[in-house]
Amino acid sequence: MLSKIHKLINNLQNTQSIVKWQHLEYTASSLLDIFTTIFNHQALILSVNSSYVDPLLQFETQLKIIESSFKIVFAMPTLKEVKEIGNTETEEQDLEELYHTILNIYEDTLLILVSKDLYKLQILKEMAVWMNQDKSYLQQRVLAIICRVLNFASKKMKGFGSVDAPCLGELAAELALLCSHNDVSITQQASFGIYHLLCIASCNNGNTAGSRVTKCDKSGNHNWLPTSVLDIDYLPDILRGDKTKIARSIGQTLTPTLLTDFVWILFMRLIAPDPVMAKEAASLLRLTLESHAKKVTMVSKIVHTIYQQLSGNSSHIMRHTMLRVITLLTRTSPKKVIFQLMDYPVPADNTLILMWHAAGNESSVAPYVLKTILLILKGKPGEIQDISLERRRSSLDSNNMMPVAASQALCTLLPVGSYKKAVAQFFPQLLMALMFQLCFSSNIQLDSDDHFFYARDALRVLLNCSGLQQVDLSLKRKNFWKQVSQVLFHLHGIYLVAKTLAEHNFPQFPETLCYLYKLSVEGPRRTEEGVITIIFLTELLNRFFRDPFPEEFLVLFRNWVNDSNPAVSKLSLQKIASMAPVINQIESVCSLVLSILDAFFSKDNTVVIRALFTLRRLLNKLDKVIYSSLCTRIATSYCPLMDHNDAGIRSMAIRHFGELLEDMSQYTWMLNAVVLESLVPLILFLEDIETRVVMACKHTLTICAFQLKWSKFPRSIEHYRFELVVLNVCNNIFISHGSYITDLLSDSLGFLRSSRAYLRRAAVILIGYLAISGRHLLLRDDIEVIMKAVERVLVDEDPLVRDLAKISCELFKEIARKMTSSVIKQSLRRLFNFIYIKKVKPLYNYYTPSSFNEVKETCIIDDNVEE
Repeated sequence: MLSKIHKLINNLQNTQSIVKWQHLEYTASSLLDIFTTIFNHQALILSVNSSYVDPLLQFETQLKIIESSFKIVFAMPTLKEVKEIGNTETEEQDLEELYHTILNIYEDTLLILVSKDLYKLQILKEMAVWMNQDKSYLQQRVLAIICRVLNFASKKMKGFGSVDAPCLGELAAELALLCSHNDVSITQQASFGIYHLLCIASCNNGNTAGSRVTKCDKSGNHNWLPTSVLDIDYLPDILRGDKTKIARSIGQTLTPTLLTDFVWILFMRLIAPDPVMAKEAASLLRLTLESHAKKVTMVSKIVHTIYQQLSGNSSHIMRHTMLRVITLLTRTSPKKVIFQLMDYPVPADNTLILMWHAAGNESSVAPYVLKTILLILKGKPGEIQDISLERRRSSLDSNNMMPVAASQALCTLLPVGSYKKAVAQFFPQLLMALMFQLCFSSNIQLDSDDHFFYARDALRVLLNCSGLQQVDLSLKRKNFWKQVSQVLFHLHGIYLVAKTLAEHNFPQFPETLCYLYKLSVEGPRRTEEGVITIIFLTELLNRFFRDPFPEEFLVLFRNWVNDSNPAVSKLSLQKIASMAPVINQIESVCSLVLSILDAFFSKDNTVVIRALFTLRRLLNKLDKVIYSSLCTRIATSYCPLMDHNDAGIRSMAIRHFGELLEDMSQYTWMLNAVVLESLVPLILFLEDIETRVVMACKHTLTICAFQLKWSKFPRSIEHYRFELVVLNVCNNIFISHGSYITDLLSDSLGFLRSSRAYLRRAAVILIGYLAISGRHLLLRDDIEVIMKAVERVLVDEDPLVRDLAKISCELFKEIARKMTSSVIKQSLRRLFNFIYIKKVKPLYNYYTPSSFNEVKETCIIDDNVEE
């Protein structure tokens, strides 16, 4: 069956060339040939229609046959010319009847196809296209058939909820263009056709409009009727040739998809070679979009086509119409238009700038346009995009350059007079978005220095459009505009902009402050944005508020202390430190101090150092009563930092701990437990390779001795070797706080696993002396645990650690040997040791490797060790 169909289709072209009229001399036999051909075509079409052929192939086959028939039927001369063939009245009547029969066969074929499947109304649209392609075809005759087929379809649709006829939008465009034809009969047929088409389309909207169909069709048959029979009074009022009413009716009735097709066909006719048709299309397009642009869904495609056409050699009239289309589409779909206008390479060419101006002509949507641009400005130029996106924008490639295009667009839109109110409304958002873009753009490697700095230009335009010309001039005098593109300058540049705005008391301050607060609470999306926000906010607050800031803003700075971005944390700590003179005026001072303590656990060493400095500066001014309520928590927070990997942090934490003890000398009873807890790191880090850590330990250890009331401890241990200091400390602990020895032993054992050799050496010595001092407190199990820990370092890579470990092991074995299993004897021995205190003598004869060749230190045990 399929092979037969293809064979017949191939023969159609030969048939067409035989019977085509071209106004040559013809005879009645030629008319009979046409009749035979059309009749055969109808049979072929109907046979295909009833076969089990794929629907798509079936339609394509029928369309080709219909097209061939169309070119034969509508190439016939007029009825008057046909009648002239006959020599008698009878022959003329026969020829007229044959003529109408041919037309009826063609029309009946269409009716049969449409009655089976309304989708085949698509053929009517193709007929309109064929008719417009060749003006030799009689348009009135074609339109009459189209009109009657549509009328038939509209009646058939009565009672149906929907119809599958996707061609209605395109067909409506073809018919609407003929409603202003010079020939009144063509205008009337096109108007009827539109009306019937709208009746069909209204079925999809739940309105069959059936009550009005009969009013428009009095004939009740399918014969072609002269236009004189049709009285114009029967036409609906909306279809009397008024283009405004036609556009309004079509826009109201067609669904968004169909209306989009309608608009697209009209738009494509703008670039048609026929100037009359282009002008008519421009008029209809403008009228439709003015009322129903919101229903158009193919906005991006239209905008892109306009860009392509304007980039070519379009006429002045068509250029004006296309720009007007941009304006009308922006009115209802600003987001789609704006995003499409960003979809071109940077920098924008003259055509794109012209389109920007057109988009800016619609003042009613200025806020929506600026919102869309602000949304785009949230992006970061050069940021890698996800290549798996379904639709890639041509201007993006793998890098997002839309924010740069948005900045350039602002240079065009902000000066527009109709945007003045919207610019004032969105000043804070625009200001900060451009500040972010300045920072982002300065980090892009550019071929040209000024190529991507539209953010700078847009910022200048924003200032001048907002009545801040003096700010612009002041920044120019400070050489800001020239230096802003330098990477090392942009943070200082942010400070400079904020400071200059504050100096000129810019009237937008309240709105800007509210937006910065909102931005701070919501949290920035990027590291750079957080830094810019805190710099800008801090500078504005410094200018318009005295320290301390209002509580609402202090909460922000307190939260920023522990921000994931180290730069934000340090800026916040810096500002908090500057408020030290007024720290006691802050109601939530305790929360502020605690947030600083939390910063001690930051992974960034510079944040920890800044937190230590800030806390110390606040404590120097803090009320003693509040200080005393926090001193234990603060002291406890210093202890982990004493073992920090960074020597600077270690030394600061140890020294600040000592200063806290001096500050709280009246509250010694509150801090004794923390002091005892800190003794192990303070002793062990006396062996630190960093001089500043050693000096801090000696200073703080002396303060701790005074805190614990060790009367036998020297006032200064600057020139005493490590082992003697350890011995003195252990003796004093044994005398004053003997029960803490086991806790100190437990803490010391942990340092045997340290990666630093000097800590392992010091830990072995301290463990030995603590074990000797507290041997009466230890059980056999305790000694075994200690021995196992020390035995692990017998194979240490450091020979000095191994030697010290051997001495300690022998010492522990001796202690274990003297232990008794009797509980009574052990209790008596402990009681004896409490009554008769025997101080320990030096055991290791240890000298710090770095000071082994120095002059022998003064012995500090002459007055402390009993023989």
